[in-house]
Amino acid sequence: MDVYYFYSYGTAAWMALQAAPMIASPTMIVALLSPEVREGTTLEVYFSRSLGFALLTIGVLNVLLTGSVPLSSRLSEGATTSAEDPKAPYALPTLTITAFFHAILGFYGYAMWTEVGVFSFALGAIGSGFLFSVAMWCILFASSDGRISRKTGADKRTSGFPFKNTQAHSEKKKAR
Repeated sequence: MDVYYFYSYGTAAWMALQAAPMIASPTMIVALLSPEVREGTTLEVYFSRSLGFALLTIGVLNVLLTGSVPLSSRLSEGATTSAEDPKAPYALPTLTITAFFHAILGFYGYAMWTEVGVFSFALGAIGSGFLFSVAMWCILFASSDGRISRKTGADKRTSGFPFKNTQAHSEKKKAR
């Protein structure tokens, strides 16, 4: 499985995991967050469920906009993540926005964990931090095809510093 697709589906699953308790039992969330045990108000229940549904919606949009699910009616066309692909024109912007989302969520979870010491904040920080690192890897390395030489098959953007590329030199000698 491609790392890009892993990130897309992982983000959707992480958001669904966070949304499930907000939708299923918002009174439990209010009781956990409140210093005194009390029943949640109607407004708190509404906001909890609205946030849960918003997280589910963003997760589904992430999967659709990154091109992980092909939106064409032909089965022969596979989903790709290249910049020239008309099926996924929003793949890189969606990846960047969700990476910032995971970075902010991971930082917030870490800050709350160090301040309060509740282990669930640490789990949230680890999950969001992991997805942020995968997103950064995709942004840095999986978003371009590189410039591959036709003669040697090596990437043209690399240099020989501090070590020489002996493989490329041997290919040049063979071609002569």
